[in-house]
Amino acid sequence: MKSLKVLSICFFVFIMSCNSKDNQLQVSVYETSESGNHLTEITDFNKAADSVTATVSIDTSKRFQKITGFGGAFTESSAYLLNKLGKKNRDEILKAYFSKEGANYSLTRTHMNSCDFSLSQYSYSPVADDMDLKHFTIKDDMDDLIPMIKDAMSVSEDGFKIFASPWTAAPWMKDNNEWVGGKLLPKYYDTWALFFSKYLDAYKAEDIDIWGFTVENEPHGNGNNWESMHYTPDEMTNFVMNHLGPKLEADGHGDKIILGYDQNRAGLKEWVDSMYKNEETSKYFDGTAIHWYESTYKIYSEDLQYAHNKSPNKYLIETEGCIDSQVPVWKDDAWYWKKEATDWGWDWAKEEEKYLHPKYAPVNRYARDIIGCLNNWVDGWVDWNMVLDRQGGPNWFKNWCVAPIIVDPDNDEVYYTPLYYVMAHFSKYIRPGAEVVNVESSDEELQITAAINPDNSVAVVVFNEGKEPKNFNISLNGKSKHININAQALQTIIIN
Repeated sequence: MKSLKVLSICFFVFIMSCNSKDNQLQVSVYETSESGNHLTEITDFNKAADSVTATVSIDTSKRFQKITGFGGAFTESSAYLLNKLGKKNRDEILKAYFSKEGANYSLTRTHMNSCDFSLSQYSYSPVADDMDLKHFTIKDDMDDLIPMIKDAMSVSEDGFKIFASPWTAAPWMKDNNEWVGGKLLPKYYDTWALFFSKYLDAYKAEDIDIWGFTVENEPHGNGNNWESMHYTPDEMTNFVMNHLGPKLEADGHGDKIILGYDQNRAGLKEWVDSMYKNEETSKYFDGTAIHWYESTYKIYSEDLQYAHNKSPNKYLIETEGCIDSQVPVWKDDAWYWKKEATDWGWDWAKEEEKYLHPKYAPVNRYARDIIGCLNNWVDGWVDWNMVLDRQGGPNWFKNWCVAPIIVDPDNDEVYYTPLYYVMAHFSKYIRPGAEVVNVESSDEELQITAAINPDNSVAVVVFNEGKEPKNFNISLNGKSKHININAQALQTIIIN
């Protein structure tokens, strides 16, 4: 009888153990933290001391926007720096961004003509009054930019989308005959539309398929600093409706994506009101492009919601964001977690708007913004330069910025900043075609988003901005798993 009783207890323990395992989510957890994790896999989930255990519930039956992708921008500056590095480091950076083992970028941007992150000012239409663009040439892209794009394509197994943005037309097409500011002269509207078509053909001849365009980078201008060209909302709508859209369609490029606006979120409403006024105005617009420079901490949720509701089936893509007006800090991860960075508005914003631009921690700004965007209908998020040097350039205007990867070409050294790992938390694990799903959390301090991938894996990204570790139980479909997250840490949880 005693042995039978022991057997019964063992069987009961075995059954309970099986039930416990059956009720546990199978997860893989990767963390980047101020304490030193760099997309490190976490397997030990001991309860954080003196911390309440929150509940995080994922509901995949409630689905929102479909993800287009995540990535960064091919600029002449980044491409030039890669060519100054040794082959080993150059190859490693491209793999870090585009391989499956790396960040696996899926959505990228580049510039048409020069921008501030070019070595000099140039145009593909260098001959004045060349109405038919017989002298159109992309020769300025051949040494650095095109080789970088091609090498990235060869590294990427999944492939990636690339869209192009002009900062300005050549000065001869503008009312002020300058690189900076001014407007496109109406007599050149058709020439400028032809420019986009010629660009597609020229890049196609180099075996690079361009997915689409933004109509103009920062149509409000940029304080008369570097290359720019101004549009009002109605002027851009007119150009797309009556010139660009019809020209691309006539030339067999009707499948190319056209994104309007392409500046800060606080100005969204008047632009989408013009773009999506009626069926005729919205015909050629496939979506809206936005930047983040209006504030170092505000997401502008109401504006994003408004833009989505105005035309729910259109793209809403963050096409540029970076740590601007800041020389990079070299090989000091701790700086990227501290509120020491400043942006353009710290010095230059109007007095009544300076509150939008306090000092901030770069990692926090990236993590908060991407999560906030995904939770407000944004379907793509694209960083600015992929690679910059220790000065935050090269940049012909000396407009220094930070990139996720900083290099010292003179000594052939590379620094993967924490921002690189933050980008990878999203780009590597939330794949194109994923759908954002509903998340509910009992801890409002945890910033969370989640998406179900085409392979049915669920990626949950959790950001703990606080100075103390936290515990939470994550649940999906009746199963749960206890997880703890370090202080000042970003986690991606993959539920298979």
